[in-house]
Amino acid sequence: MSTTGVRAVLDRVAKSALPDSADLVFLLSADDPAEVREILDAADRTRKHYVGDGVFLRGIVEFGSFCSNTCSYCGLHAGNTALTRYRLTEEEVLASVDAVAAQGIQTVVLQSGEDAGMDPRWLARIVEEIKARHGISVTLSVGEWPRPEYALWRSAGADRFLLKIESSDTELYESLHHNRLLASRLRSLEDLADLGYQVGSGIMVGLKGQSLSHIARDILFFRQSDFDMIGIGPFLPHPQTRLGDQERGDVTLTLKTLALTRIVTRDSHLPATTSLGSMGEDYRPRALQAGANVLMPNFTPGAYKKLYEIYPGKRCVSEPTGACAFCMEGMASSIGRYVDYGRGDSLKGMKGLTRPLTARG
Repeated sequence: MSTTGVRAVLDRVAKSALPDSADLVFLLSADDPAEVREILDAADRTRKHYVGDGVFLRGIVEFGSFCSNTCSYCGLHAGNTALTRYRLTEEEVLASVDAVAAQGIQTVVLQSGEDAGMDPRWLARIVEEIKARHGISVTLSVGEWPRPEYALWRSAGADRFLLKIESSDTELYESLHHNRLLASRLRSLEDLADLGYQVGSGIMVGLKGQSLSHIARDILFFRQSDFDMIGIGPFLPHPQTRLGDQERGDVTLTLKTLALTRIVTRDSHLPATTSLGSMGEDYRPRALQAGANVLMPNFTPGAYKKLYEIYPGKRCVSEPTGACAFCMEGMASSIGRYVDYGRGDSLKGMKGLTRPLTARG
């Protein structure tokens, strides 16, 4: 492989409405530093052209660690008896959101495990109160629910919903999720788009059984689904999971995946994920230079931050609530970017999915 060859394939991918999977595998396999730099630089130019130099902040509040699922990679899985579980009260959630708004951040992300014990009406009340107090954008990340619950939260004022897919391949997805079907995940994503949410999804890079072909197909899935937001981070093994003895995801491959997702999807919002900041070195600035345009400061109350342990070694669990936002201004400035305190709504006109989602088997 040569830099010239990489450049030619990148040009072909960038110009295609739906690139060839083989071209994406070719680029994902690039390992020479100059070749990798070509890919990351191309993504940075694409990011600048389609979404500009602003970095949007999404204040995240992790309001509950109970989860009914047994996913093989997540420390919150239902079988982890070593984890101290919690649910924030309505007052605690709203106080955290008040702190988000006080810093001028226009989006809050309310995230929890897929908690079957949560009262959907409780969450709807919180969304309504956030809208009444602050009028900021509300993103939910609470997993799979029946369509009526999604409709309830949308009617309450929720704007966006994050539901990661982890893999668009049926066999790989179902090997990672005990008693969970990819078809159910896809149906939830369709429901969310149909109800008018700005919809986000994403994957982890480095999962057991995942190949470059899987990742290439995931990138094409993102393009076909026309997601508004896409989160891509490395797999980080948790010792109390079935994949606890696996190697963590490769940083370079994660950055290449992020970069190619930017090039292929063009105007989706892509975060520099907290997991990329939790690998010893903080790789989030590199992610911002490889196509990302979002950072997510943590506003979970201090007593609970360490308890939301989806993976070990998570960054920013000991700092005072909201301190991350100031740090992120410096991070953006250090690479010639700036924090944009706007809402950062979808650039896709909330048009939803371009075609039905389909599983790959």
